[in-house]
Amino acid sequence: MDQPHRKAAQATGGMTNVFHLNLRHVRGLIAVHEHGSISAAAMAVSLSQPALTQGILKLESQLGAVLFERRSEGIVPTAAGELVLERAAAGMRHLTAGSRLVAGVDFEPDRRLTMTQLRAFLGLSKAGSFAATATDLGLSQAAVHRAVRELEDALGRKLVERRGRGVHMNFGGRRFARSCWLAIKELQAALSELGLDPENPTISIGTTPLARAFLVPEAMSLMVAEKFPASFRVLEGNWGELVESLRDGVIDLIVGELPEGEIPDLAYSPLYTEAPVIVAGHQHALVGKGNPSHRTLASYPWIIAPETSPLRAEWERLFPGKRPQIPVECGSIMIIGRLLTSSDMLTLAMPDQVALQIRSGLLARIGEPLAGSMPTIGATMRYSWRPTGAQRRFLDLLRVASAGLGEAASRRPMIEAPWI
Repeated sequence: MDQPHRKAAQATGGMTNVFHLNLRHVRGLIAVHEHGSISAAAMAVSLSQPALTQGILKLESQLGAVLFERRSEGIVPTAAGELVLERAAAGMRHLTAGSRLVAGVDFEPDRRLTMTQLRAFLGLSKAGSFAATATDLGLSQAAVHRAVRELEDALGRKLVERRGRGVHMNFGGRRFARSCWLAIKELQAALSELGLDPENPTISIGTTPLARAFLVPEAMSLMVAEKFPASFRVLEGNWGELVESLRDGVIDLIVGELPEGEIPDLAYSPLYTEAPVIVAGHQHALVGKGNPSHRTLASYPWIIAPETSPLRAEWERLFPGKRPQIPVECGSIMIIGRLLTSSDMLTLAMPDQVALQIRSGLLARIGEPLAGSMPTIGATMRYSWRPTGAQRRFLDLLRVASAGLGEAASRRPMIEAPWI
């Protein structure tokens, strides 16, 4: 690859869609790094040397960066090349693993599959029908049908089954889709790191009820205040609902309570521990009366958390025998707050869930925090996840924000607006 071509490749970079990349070129890029020469890499990927050279040049043009330079010891990656190679290798590992689960151990996705096929298949897995997929992707239904059919033919296995007007991913289809999404996420991360993501780096966050009221928006506020060039996508739910979205690559991390015990494909970053508190409306008869007895607490009606919430388990430990009246089961702190301010009901909450409402005078804490087990709040991530610069900064700011929470709070939070 001569210098004029390199300069031209560097000059023509622009916003690149990850599906515009060619899988053969991506595999060729990895092979050049592995073998240290174009000739050896070309043999490894069954391409001619001119074809491989043109493929690398096209990648450089799409990415707007020189990826290799020739030295006495051979062809070596540039700083940009190292970044792309790390993501490309991880992406190909995901795609290879997923392909071989459905097509056998000898399947080579870079030789048999195309980005056009993957784009149609993933679009279908998301939209649920060929018509909706065609609309989303700006293609004809015939083109989507053809791409998915060619993908199934290449893999030698059906991935999609018709159900009425929609489609259903079978077991193999779901497993393959997960691997494809993770592969695309890696390549998308490379574009983000190179400044080629048209949506800026997007941080996809899953948040549980224990973190969505304060911790997550606090960290987001800190990042916005820094004018960090990133956008956010937030998905709410309990941990069990969110973890499959995490594994599928739909979200990057879950912020909320951490599960007990190790799970092989997940990693945890603990942030703080905190005991739950009993909460009532500001007008409640127990406000300012110290620690009420267990009998007194049991005499009032309660709003309890759903069965999937750790707060439900804490409440059941608080009342192991005969239980109080339970007129409401609810996980929405907004609804709970409204009910508490107009009734004599009590509820159990984490302090940061109700911090704004208490600070604004709408709600009040009853007695001291509960003794006993304290849920650990933190971030859950895929074990294989390598965060981008924007994602690393958000993790750092979660740690900063959590310094204002828990037993060892050490900073004043940014969020001070009254609760409405």
